[in-house]
Amino acid sequence: MKRTITSSLSKWQHKEDRKPLIFLGARQVGKTYILTSFGRECFPQAHYLNFEKSPELAKIFDKDLDPQRILGEISFTLNQQVDVGRDLVIFDEIGYAPKALTSLKYFAEELPALHLAAAGSLLGLQLGAASFPVGKVEYLRLHPMSFEEFLLALDDNRSWDFLQGLDRSQPLPEVIHQHLWEEFKKYLVVGGLPEVVKTFAQLRGNLFLAMEEVRKKQEDLVNTYLADVAKHAGKTNSMHIERVLKSIPVLLASRQDGQAAKYKFKDIIPGAKRYSQLAGPIDWLVTAGLTDKIPIVEKIHLPLLTQVKESIFKLYLLDTGLLGALSNLAPKTILDYDYGTYKGFMAENAVLQELRAAGASHLYSWHEGTAELEFILEKGGLAHPVEVKSGGVTRSQSLSVYHRKYQPPLRTILSARNLHPDPVGRLHRYPLYLAGKIV
Repeated sequence: MKRTITSSLSKWQHKEDRKPLIFLGARQVGKTYILTSFGRECFPQAHYLNFEKSPELAKIFDKDLDPQRILGEISFTLNQQVDVGRDLVIFDEIGYAPKALTSLKYFAEELPALHLAAAGSLLGLQLGAASFPVGKVEYLRLHPMSFEEFLLALDDNRSWDFLQGLDRSQPLPEVIHQHLWEEFKKYLVVGGLPEVVKTFAQLRGNLFLAMEEVRKKQEDLVNTYLADVAKHAGKTNSMHIERVLKSIPVLLASRQDGQAAKYKFKDIIPGAKRYSQLAGPIDWLVTAGLTDKIPIVEKIHLPLLTQVKESIFKLYLLDTGLLGALSNLAPKTILDYDYGTYKGFMAENAVLQELRAAGASHLYSWHEGTAELEFILEKGGLAHPVEVKSGGVTRSQSLSVYHRKYQPPLRTILSARNLHPDPVGRLHRYPLYLAGKIV
């Protein structure tokens, strides 16, 4: 399946001042597949080492961290001669080989011509900051597949091509909007984890069977993530982390107005009532990439980071498909788009997923008095307020309050409705499936 991040990999490949690349992302988002495919398609040869699958490979780095010696042993071990300057070397699951991670510094300094990419699902959990070759590597983060990548995986090339050349100055043709909306509802169920998308793509001729298998695959992935927790976090801590993970759908849906609620600490872990008692499990999930923590700010003063209170935030899941599975929402209920206020937090999670996939890094939520906005995008010295509506009603009292108070140069409402730009009033209305286009 094609992923748009390959263009970023290509830019890295051709940079004159290229450094070793660390490819980050949660398990099952497709890092290994993308790197190995990139190696096959763009290099004469790719040399692949997986330190989790073959832990004995870590011994190559025991003697010293001399790049020439290391490459010699890699060539001998794999029975493949590494052509520096032409080939790609991949260190997968590098978190299982701390010295291999440290060696990236010396590859950057002594062998800069080598194309060296490292990947790690739990990298931040397994190693302290001191183990990272600070300033000697580049980073690239992979997220679950976006809605556009989902369309591409389904061979919906007409929709893909249309969205690449999208004219945002006018509404979409209604027939195209309706088609994309129906596909977006499927995306809410399937999500963007490649193995799940692949399952759906293969079986989509029988929608009932496809969705049944999608749910089974998602449940398997949840169990895989929980096994990671148990393996790396210890027995007691893993129980707490699992409780926090499973609490997210309940807490997101706890408000009756359809908005995702701020995270509350009471009743998640017995005896824990404060953020300090849950900070460890929450940080574990965020660092592993399984959850996304969005700070809530009460005032809009840039930079917004200065307004953040560590204990006030919303917590979302990595993937909208996993959210539906953990919420035990039947696929048909989501496809019928008839599940009450649950639509609200599903829409928010999907929008966040699209924003991250599009490269949005500085995201916040805004609560001031009774007014609330789901997302504030900080970019280029500006704060861009975004209201998320799961249905077709796009009146927003909170956005009006924000506008009167802060006079933003641009406002956006995301909903089930067609695209309606407003270049005069600067209040743009986008369909939910175009959330990534506002970044």
